[in-house]
Parts: sequence; C-alpha cells; structure tokens
Amino acid sequence: MLSTGIALGSVTTFVPLLLISIITTLNPSAGDVSPFLPIEQAMLSNSVTADQRTSLFAGYNLIGSLVGALGALCAGLPVLIARTLDAADQTGRQSAFVFYGLAGLLSLILYSQLPRAPLSNTAPLRRALSPRSRKTVLTLSALFSLDSFGGGFATQAIFALWMLGRFDMSIESLGALFFGAGIISAFSSLIAVRISQRIGLVKTMVFTHIPASVLLILVALAPHVSIAIALFLVRAFLSQMDVPVRTSYVMAVVQPEERAAAASITNVPRSLASALPPLAAGWMLDQTTFAWPLLICAACKIIYDLLLLKMFTDVAPDNSTD
Repeated sequence: MLSTGIALGSVTTFVPLLLISIITTLNPSAGDVSPFLPIEQAMLSNSVTADQRTSLFAGYNLIGSLVGALGALCAGLPVLIARTLDAADQTGRQSAFVFYGLAGLLSLILYSQLPRAPLSNTAPLRRALSPRSRKTVLTLSALFSLDSFGGGFATQAIFALWMLGRFDMSIESLGALFFGAGIISAFSSLIAVRISQRIGLVKTMVFTHIPASVLLILVALAPHVSIAIALFLVRAFLSQMDVPVRTSYVMAVVQPEERAAAASITNVPRSLASALPPLAAGWMLDQTTFAWPLLICAACKIIYDLLLLKMFTDVAPDNSTD
C-alpha cells in the first residue's frame, strides 16, 4: 500500500500508471480484494461459533464500510488543501494517493497486533479443499465471479465518471454522496443478520440483491441528478446486505481447516472477473453519457441472483463443522 501510494502520487503518464495499477494493491471498487482477505475471513470464522458467524461478519463489514465512507468524505480534502496553498487541483488529486500510502503504514501497525496463534483449536489450515467441498466452492466461485464481473461495470470509479459526464457533479459532491451511501450500507449489514435468521442465508442474498439491481436500472434512467442521487442512496441500503451473509455462507459450507482455501478460491476469481469490465465501461462512457455500464451491471447481477437461488436454496450450511 505504501509503495502504491508513492508511485501513483508521483507518476502522471499513462503506461507507468497502468503497470502500477496491475501489480499493486489499489482497485477501482470500494470493496476489499486484498491478499489479506482470505486469512482474515478464516481467522474470524474460527474465533466464533456457528450461530455467531453472520453477526461477526456483519460487524466486520460495518466497520469497513464506515471507515471507507469516511475516506470517501475526505476525497475532496486534498484538492481543497491544494487550493488553499495556491497549488493546482491536479497536485491535490495526486497527493490523495500519498494519504493512501500512509494508511498502509497504519495497517502495518494494526496487523502487527494480531495474534500469531490460531484463535481456536481447529486443525491446521489446508491449502486444498476436500472432494466433498470442492464442487460446492468452485460453483460458488463461478457465481460470485459473474456477480463481480457485473459489478466491474459499475465500480465507484465508473459511477463517478458517469455522474461527472451525465450531471457534471464535482468531486467534492461525489465524495459526500459516497460517504452517505457508505453510512447507509454499513448499517444495513446489521439488518441483514436478522433477515438471514428468518429466511436463511441464500434467500437473504438474493432477495436483497435483486431489488438493489432494479434500483440501479432506475438510477441509470433517472432524468435529473436529484432523482439519481435519491435512488442511489436507497440502493445503498440494499446493495451490501449480501456481503456479510455471503462470507458467512462460504465459511459455513466447508470444514474449519478449509476456510482459508475456500476464501481464496471464492475471492481471487472475483477480483480477476472485475478487472476487465472497467476498461469496457470507460470506453462506453467515452462514446456516450448514457448509462450502458450500469444497465449491464444490473443485468449480470440479476442473472447471478437467479442462478444462486436455483442452485443453492437447498444447500444448507453445515453448522456442525464448528
């Protein structure tokens, strides 16, 4: 993270920026696709019982969303500081990457405080899945990749680019919008826990995700900026409810010692699947201000939800693995 911040803060030509983006840690979405994620998920799962797992990941997602929302709110701060110092706006935008690098140093301090020993008396972590778990995890990985592929057409960066072109919003206003959306989506994770206790994990993922995709379509077709913002904020309430539930479900359908491998297999392809769509989405928005990327995103996500519901409604979490 530190090297990424320094590199992006000092380079302005396209080819070096492209190479830095490929090999370092920054991603165009607001989600966490870091190499830390599988180990974090496995450690957290092995620290609680089955009935606590979804609540734990809801809290995990809540904290991440709140801090991410705070970062979005501060997105315009470097530009304001640059203007105060009579520097160019571009200088302020580049300095934002330096703050990202400094956040890496803070992360280093926090990670150093984690226990080195396992948090529970589970068997040693496996690098590979058992035959019993492999088919389930690979199928989930393919479905999650479809979801992530669609999401790549409507990352925060792409959505911001569309709002800039369609409604001429400022970066400061977009930062405030993403802050509000982040706050709303953060607390929705807690509601997702209660819903999952009533209707199950898979149905919670699907029945909150499909309405969010429908709202994204309405955002794309909104005739006025105020309508688009209102619909986007309503969508924020639903769009992230599936995140803690999805993680909890993956951790529940495998043995405790397989959780790190399962998390890697379901997260790494998701990251790869989301890599190419921003390129296509950027080209589309360069041709027209119509929200084709948002519509493609919504279509992919609805297909994913319907497939997930059909294939996994009857695959219950094996809570006995705890």
